[in-house]
Amino acid sequence: MMRLGFAAVMVVTASTCLAPAAVTNSPALDLARQLNNAFIEVAEKVSPSVVVIRVAQRERAEALDDMDNPFWDLVPEEFRKQFEEERERRRKEGGGRGGRRGEKTPEFNGQGSGVIVRDDGYILTNFHVVEDSEKILVRLRDGRKFEATVTGRDEQSDLAVIKINATNLAAAKFADSAAVRVGEFAVAIGAPFELDYSVTFGHVSAKGRSRVVPSFGINSQGATMDQDFIQTDASINPGNSGGPLVNLYGEVIGINTLIRGLRTGIGFAVPANLAREVSAQLIANGKFPRSWLGVSIRSLRDDEEAREDVSEVDGVLVISLRPDGPAIKSDLKPGDVITAVDSKTVSTETQLRNEIRGKTPGHAVTLDVLRNKKPIKVKVHPELWPERSDDKKAE
Repeated sequence: MMRLGFAAVMVVTASTCLAPAAVTNSPALDLARQLNNAFIEVAEKVSPSVVVIRVAQRERAEALDDMDNPFWDLVPEEFRKQFEEERERRRKEGGGRGGRRGEKTPEFNGQGSGVIVRDDGYILTNFHVVEDSEKILVRLRDGRKFEATVTGRDEQSDLAVIKINATNLAAAKFADSAAVRVGEFAVAIGAPFELDYSVTFGHVSAKGRSRVVPSFGINSQGATMDQDFIQTDASINPGNSGGPLVNLYGEVIGINTLIRGLRTGIGFAVPANLAREVSAQLIANGKFPRSWLGVSIRSLRDDEEAREDVSEVDGVLVISLRPDGPAIKSDLKPGDVITAVDSKTVSTETQLRNEIRGKTPGHAVTLDVLRNKKPIKVKVHPELWPERSDDKKAE
């Protein structure tokens, strides 16, 4: 019995030794898996609020068929070949992109992205996506397709709202873009190069970018832009325009608008706060009314000579006053430095523009001004910004 008991103990011990050891994941691996799941959840949450937009743009198509058009100087060589092959295909088929002049049936030759802002069919996108559109088609994540009409456009912010006849849509949630922090994760969703619902991620590279010269995005006329941008290294390409840039909570922090070179990791988005403000007005009124002063300005940060004259003061230098602007009727003078609007400090062109934009036309605002190194108060009555302005520095 003792021998049998000893043998049984040996068998149990041997079996225990042969059992595989329990595998324990490291905390670092668990954290990486959680982050991986976070990106998956963001994509699944936001994608139903993203749409693919196809546009028939006859005027732009005819311009692209003209090889002497200056647009070709901006197109990278690798993409010129694609355009040329497409142009040759259309020529063999007997018509240009969008058809010959006078042809009634336009061909869909442009594509972009959009984000649903209301569950009853209102969609926010870029102005340059639907510019010169003759017909617009929208495809939802579930495959449904709708014709869309333009509700309103705002060239200066490069935003537009279109409408489809649908209800119970998945409207996106917007974040407070003022609270966005440089370095946080950013996820872009859209249809680059007709690759629908592509998801890329990166970070918020910078905030407050202005005077950005794009390689792609923005309308061909180079309209005056009245806002700064969120910069991101999330991969954004032609076709992403109008789609959302979101945080890890699935909230829209910006509308992807333009890029600086292909594969450079330098993309720009209209901040969510401005996009929300503009889209609400476009839905309600079809346009976004904004006030202006009619002055040409420059931040002291960008003018070393003027900054030396005013020592440590931060503000916006008035270079000139437009003869048709409201400021010409006030006591404001060239050489003045604006430091605040209605007691709210401004130190950049964009900050001044943002403060004046929402003021009621005709109502007086008080500017804190430094003139000959002496502080004074100047009252100005902002007016409604003209429909179009050729002066890119008019505020």
